[in-house]
Amino acid sequence: MERLSVSIDGPRLAPLSGLKPDALVILIHGYGSNGEDLIGLARVIQPALPNAAFVAPNAPSRMPGLAAAYQWWPIETFSMAERAAGAKAAAPGLDAFITQEMEQAGLAADCVLLVGFSQGTMMALHVGLRRPQALAGIIGISGMLVAPERLQAEIESRPPVLLIHGDQDDVVPFRSMELASTALTEAAVTVETHVSRGVAHSVGQDGLAAAAAFAVRVLG
Repeated sequence: MERLSVSIDGPRLAPLSGLKPDALVILIHGYGSNGEDLIGLARVIQPALPNAAFVAPNAPSRMPGLAAAYQWWPIETFSMAERAAGAKAAAPGLDAFITQEMEQAGLAADCVLLVGFSQGTMMALHVGLRRPQALAGIIGISGMLVAPERLQAEIESRPPVLLIHGDQDDVVPFRSMELASTALTEAAVTVETHVSRGVAHSVGQDGLAAAAAFAVRVLG
């Protein structure tokens, strides 16, 4: 099979230790955002993972009229069918990017952590669970599981998952976390959840702490 060319990239952080990375954290931004926004989250987690490299690719599609706003797929109807089709269409590009980054860093799958926010969470779960070799883990913040009814038939690996969601989220409903957790558990994926009280569509300090602790645990 011909390898898919990789056309996405974004800001990076080298290991704080100055050494060759022993882990890779890929941060996947949400709708209308960009990698620069997510690399700020990496800077918070970085002290807990001094030997890890971080990269936050920009999604392949720019939003019309906005210079620094990207999307993994356009949102027009907010329907489940649109999300399923969008994630499926964008998945090969992100999947190829993950493979390329692993190869360039000389790292195995179990040294790679995906961190997604909102639409980026949908991408992280969709792609990460369909890769043949299990990643170290997936952190999904303020997102949802796309096409949960297809998961058991399409899942290829079962990395541990941490879902973080604010109970005041007015963009992606808070109950999306429970729905995703249920579907993942039914597919035999180990899932942890963290509720950020009083937090809307963002990540609070408690969520960042939970993400950092999970990252340290799964990356060893």
